[in-house]
Amino acid sequence: MAPKKGDDAPKPPPLIGRFGTSLKIGIVGLPNVGKSTFFNVLTKSQAAAENFPFCTIDPNESRVPIPDERYDFLCQFHKPASKIPAFLNVVDIAGLVKGAHAGQGLGNAFLSHIGACDGIFHMTRAFEDEDIIHVEGTVDPVRDMEIIHEELRLKDEEMIGPIIDKLEKTAIRGGDKKLKPEYDVMCKIKSWVVDEKKHVRYYHEWNDKEIDVLNKYLFLTSKPMIYLVNLSEKDYIRKKNKWLMKIKEWVDSHDPGALVIPFSGGLESQLQDKSEEEREKYCTEHKTQSALSKIIKAGYAGLQLEYFFTAGPDEVRAWTIRKGTKAPQAAGKIHTDFEKGFIMAEVMKFQDFKEEGSESAVKVSSQGARGDEGKSPVISGADSHHTAPTANCSSPLLRGRNYCTHSNPTNVIMVTHRDLRGPLWQESIRKTFKSLYYSSLF
Repeated sequence: MAPKKGDDAPKPPPLIGRFGTSLKIGIVGLPNVGKSTFFNVLTKSQAAAENFPFCTIDPNESRVPIPDERYDFLCQFHKPASKIPAFLNVVDIAGLVKGAHAGQGLGNAFLSHIGACDGIFHMTRAFEDEDIIHVEGTVDPVRDMEIIHEELRLKDEEMIGPIIDKLEKTAIRGGDKKLKPEYDVMCKIKSWVVDEKKHVRYYHEWNDKEIDVLNKYLFLTSKPMIYLVNLSEKDYIRKKNKWLMKIKEWVDSHDPGALVIPFSGGLESQLQDKSEEEREKYCTEHKTQSALSKIIKAGYAGLQLEYFFTAGPDEVRAWTIRKGTKAPQAAGKIHTDFEKGFIMAEVMKFQDFKEEGSESAVKVSSQGARGDEGKSPVISGADSHHTAPTANCSSPLLRGRNYCTHSNPTNVIMVTHRDLRGPLWQESIRKTFKSLYYSSLF
């Protein structure tokens, strides 16, 4: 029977990695591919960006606010005294070279920096410039990507051997039955990484027990990776480059489903030095735009993160949660009693709120709690939620727009709680939680 339409599409990667919200993404690549320049522009900082290998030794780390028109709208609407957006934690890691897994070019230290990150911006250079030396002598982004991929894999291979030896000693020869399942999983990982020479991330069929083992060791090749292709300003503006198709083909065969984002570090640096009016004029004249917002959002989504808002005259704040978090647990991020008092959900649309101009003007449709589904809706890319701290507070929830596909506004869930009024609900808490908006970025 012929496969159904869409069967060949790559499956989404499993949720592997540290379970938390203070996650970091590292900028990784060979020396002199534009990592520090990109980091400087991304974070508007002044990290050293010199034209020689290993100019970055200690990783620079910075927080980058997530651009979101909904957050801007809420700030404009409420005019709060305090504004706290969602952030992406970005780390600039020194360039890796061939042999890094064996200590070449301070490789062991740099690989440990990657190990401390939860995702990777894999940057490769696709521009010629005689004034900027290339550690391999010539510009070949496909070769460069293969070097980075292989160094990460070899470092994992180096880790896997001792782990299996230890488990074999205790689980097989020592007869510890409790460790036998972990030993079996490690043998499967070894077969995949060492024998097949593929990244953990490449395989999308890991089951829950296998993911538990992967999360215990956090292999470098299990980290989500987004590919950034650094083009010349000319190539980026004209949207042509001789390497782009080869890069895309390589990524599709080695990391199916991974994002490839072209950008120009030179153009981004130039735009940063201009005023807002000058930037708009330049982009209009050259029919181009900055890629930074797209990169930031992709990095945040790649870490399997999303966020919701609390909004009111005192504060508009974005709260980061892990993708797949259910509404009660998301509410518990603000206060544990929000999770304990969860009863039911109501829905409305963000666009309705925006068009009507006030919460009271929007008609809210009610949905009673329907078992686990009604009481525990998952906060997904299509959902935005509003929570009231007590049963008597029924401000509606704003629903966000799916920016990834630019779909129509979708429903928003409003969560109502049991009446928890009492000494706990001080006036400051009531003000803070007057309006609670859950929304995911994409």
